Amino acid sequence: MVTRFAPSPNGFLHLGHGFSAWVAQQVADPGHHLLRIEDIDQHRARDVFYTAITEDLTSLGLTVSGARIQSRHRAMQAWALQKLQDRDLVYPCFCSRKDIDEAMDAPQEHDAGQAYPGTCRAKSRHERSQLLDNNTPHAWRLDLDKALSIIGQVSFREWGFPPFGPAGVINVGRDILLRKLGDVVVARKDIGTSYHLAVVLCDAAQNITHVTRGNDLFLTTPIQVVLQKLLHLPVPEYFHHRLVADADGRLAKRKNSTSLREMIAQNDDIWQQLAPMMAEAQPRIDELRVSWGKP
Repeated sequence: MVTRFAPSPNGFLHLGHGFSAWVAQQVADPGHHLLRIEDIDQHRARDVFYTAITEDLTSLGLTVSGARIQSRHRAMQAWALQKLQDRDLVYPCFCSRKDIDEAMDAPQEHDAGQAYPGTCRAKSRHERSQLLDNNTPHAWRLDLDKALSIIGQVSFREWGFPPFGPAGVINVGRDILLRKLGDVVVARKDIGTSYHLAVVLCDAAQNITHVTRGNDLFLTTPIQVVLQKLLHLPVPEYFHHRLVADADGRLAKRKNSTSLREMIAQNDDIWQQLAPMMAEAQPRIDELRVSWGKP
């Protein structure tokens, strides 16, 4: 069983990171808890945070193997985007944030959770070619309706604490995917890739069998399963854990939250603070491991 802890080097680790790394280590077989640095957004990454990640994990007694640096795999990300382009599963999107907001505010029926309205999907090939020939800045969006017609049912195995509904095999309806998630960006204008695309490629390259992460990322999972199937990548099992809140009930991941290294320097008992959440998560971790024939 192979897991990964995948922070971004845009700040020091906080208490929520500590819990997330603990969950990943508990699920993994010894020596198969891997580190990945998710740094595709180089505008926010800082050198000091790369080294701080491993230092803080070591201070907590958590072990990780290797360190895959996501930004070093641009060629793989470009290859995957080209595969999607060759199959006409993505289209260039020239919309600005203002364009999208105005389209969403237009007098038409939609709910607050509606996804991208598909403005650029409706452009003709001639329009697209003209804009591309003029080097108009653009992202690439997944044509989700077309993708779903190819792959069929989107489902995955959830072992943790989804934000709604019980754990088990999660089947996501086509209507929900199209209405709530829609044509997501798979390659941003500024970096040529996206969180979704980079994550599924790294998970496959690292042979990840179980993705463990906070349940605030639960809704990214169906889109990633779509990409995994389109690119013929393995679909891992998932364990979405609850988010850690501080003493005031605010999420530990919020901006300017106390960092792990500050807590360590103050001799805070980090594991004591996390004990209730660890106790809640452990039975589900045990159930997962038993299902794989593990002690």
